[in-house]
Amino acid sequence: MSNQKQQKPTLTGQRFKTRKRDEKERFDPTQFQESIVQGLNQTGTDLEAVAKFLDSSGAKLDYRRYAETLFDILVAGGMLAPGGALSDDMTRTNFCLFTAQEDVKTMKAYAQVFNKLIRRYKYLEKGFEEEIKKLLLFLKGFSESERNKLAMLTGILLANGSLPASILSSLFNDNLVKEGVSPAFAVKLFKSWINEKDINSVAASLRKVGMDNRLMEVFPVNKRSYDHFSKFFTDAGLKELSDFARNQKSLGDRKELQKELQEQMSQGVSFKEIIAYGKEEMKKSSISEQLMIGIMWTSVMSSVEWNKKEELVTEQAIKHLKQHSPLLKAFTTQGLSELTLLLKVQEYCYDNIHFMKTFQKIVLLLYKVDVLSEEAVLKWYTEAHLPKGKSVFLEQMKKFVEWLKNAEEESESEEESD
Repeated sequence: MSNQKQQKPTLTGQRFKTRKRDEKERFDPTQFQESIVQGLNQTGTDLEAVAKFLDSSGAKLDYRRYAETLFDILVAGGMLAPGGALSDDMTRTNFCLFTAQEDVKTMKAYAQVFNKLIRRYKYLEKGFEEEIKKLLLFLKGFSESERNKLAMLTGILLANGSLPASILSSLFNDNLVKEGVSPAFAVKLFKSWINEKDINSVAASLRKVGMDNRLMEVFPVNKRSYDHFSKFFTDAGLKELSDFARNQKSLGDRKELQKELQEQMSQGVSFKEIIAYGKEEMKKSSISEQLMIGIMWTSVMSSVEWNKKEELVTEQAIKHLKQHSPLLKAFTTQGLSELTLLLKVQEYCYDNIHFMKTFQKIVLLLYKVDVLSEEAVLKWYTEAHLPKGKSVFLEQMKKFVEWLKNAEEESESEEESD
């Protein structure tokens, strides 16, 4: 038995055939393209009919798989090769965005076609965003008229929220910037966008995706100055955009100044030197005293780590502000500056919950050390306060204001008796 060769185990079982539907389908957009082109040729320039055709075709055709092909056809009439040229070996249509009339009415009608399609088939949203990014990179391959139509359409779609402003990053491509394609395209796009919405809406969309400080990148590095940006877009009839960029620069400069002041305080630089630096910056950057006191207040309040306990933060705040009051006093030489400071204090105490009960004590301190005048406090109380925490802060200030008014009356009666 021991000499018998041990038999090896064998695997037995049924072999399954792969079903046809489980096999990965080969990517072949030819048939898809022919179906879309045929439909567009039948509907022609009737964009309502185009929208209906696209709506019904989504049930029969694989939009998810061939999204890029679909958008290429709707924009350019056929599939695009890298660089923006139409593929020679593919069927194409003459009924597309690039062959349409170059006017606002037609571009709005095309925007509706895209809006309806994406609302109906939500999964196309991301694909459409990628398509627009790609088309912007292909701008050099399109004619001037095709670029203009694409710019107008993109502006309208940005205005109605169908596209995020992040797609503008494609315009920062080095080749487009060097050739001067990006700034020219940006002019058409922003005119279209601002025509649909105002500059405030445009600014909000840009800020949302961090594009508000990147617009200068449509120019080559050696031309990225605010003067050049301002002149270019003002000459092109977009003064609103120039003003927006200037405001962004001022905002950026103020943030840098606030950081520098905060740094100087943390390093123990003397108040005399900090005040001299602040006044120099006011002259250099044409900053008003009202703006400067807001910056100084933020710097003072940001230069310390605040206690999280409400009962302890009041004592800490009073001590800190008493110490730094010379910095605030130096930039409140005007009544309007005092009022600005009061509003900043109100806003700060409202936005930082631990300071809600500290407001009155801060105002009283600033009054005692001659940073705030009686007139500024009374004006704030009667008419100039913010809505933020209004009822809480007015109630806190009631007794102090009554005391101020009584003191004022006593002073007036003494003057009369003299």
